[in-house]
Amino acid sequence: MLVNMKQLLEVAQEHQFAVGAFNVADSNFLRVVVEEAEKNNSPAIIAVHPTELDFTKDDFFHYVLARIKNSHVPFVLHLDHGDSVENIMRAIHVGFSSVMIDGSLLPLEENIRVTKQIVDIAHPLGVSVEGELGTIGNTGTTIEGGVTEVIYTRPEDAKEFVESTGVDTLAVAIGTCHGIYPKDMKPQLRMDILRQIKEVVDIPLVLHGGSANPDEEIAEAVKIGIQKVNISSDYKYAFYKKCREILAETELWDPNAIYPDCIDAAKEVVQYKMNLFQSVDKADVYRTENVLAWRTAQL
Repeated sequence: MLVNMKQLLEVAQEHQFAVGAFNVADSNFLRVVVEEAEKNNSPAIIAVHPTELDFTKDDFFHYVLARIKNSHVPFVLHLDHGDSVENIMRAIHVGFSSVMIDGSLLPLEENIRVTKQIVDIAHPLGVSVEGELGTIGNTGTTIEGGVTEVIYTRPEDAKEFVESTGVDTLAVAIGTCHGIYPKDMKPQLRMDILRQIKEVVDIPLVLHGGSANPDEEIAEAVKIGIQKVNISSDYKYAFYKKCREILAETELWDPNAIYPDCIDAAKEVVQYKMNLFQSVDKADVYRTENVLAWRTAQL
């Protein structure tokens, strides 16, 4: 079932669990996320970065939408880190049910203006919008970017941002980074800031850079009020680690011989994250709550 982010995360907020947003850049990773979500009866978010959208091409998402609309578990198809009206409109045109506008590097007033512009475009179409306030760090092990020094989200700015833009979800900066942390780099998550934000903002909150952080910190963040955790590097790393092992030890060249074990390795990570986020078996909650498919909700 395809739903938008507002539908998905309001239920998660009410029932105090989080949903994983897994970046997908080809059919192998789509299989990993969809099949593991169905196996675990868990909602899931298929996240697509603009670079992944360029790589996969629009026609790929006709297959994606056909697959998830016919599933018994709820999915969101979400544009991750949209950085222009053009790529956001492209995603909406293709059929994405949720978009993110990342104005985090802009001054607060400009971030509010740009984000509200996207909200005004997307909401009449039933598409939910994620904004971002504060900045995510960069481990140097990912193409997703980030900054050298994290700018933590100010609770008073978060309140103003949400009230002024009308966003459905807010990505906050509490110390995470994109990518896998090098051995000499330790994340420093500010749970005190997250609690302060939660006191003044009532919409679902998002944690970017969810890979490679200590489980106990992620679990605590979910308990405080994070409803969406972005995962990309962790499960991609597992996939390609297994792929490198197979290619180093064999002369195989057929995808159907190489990729099955890689898919299974990535699935193990996704299942682990779903358990950590407490989303396993939560798909039933959406049926109990009578959450309608996105297309139906638009009518």
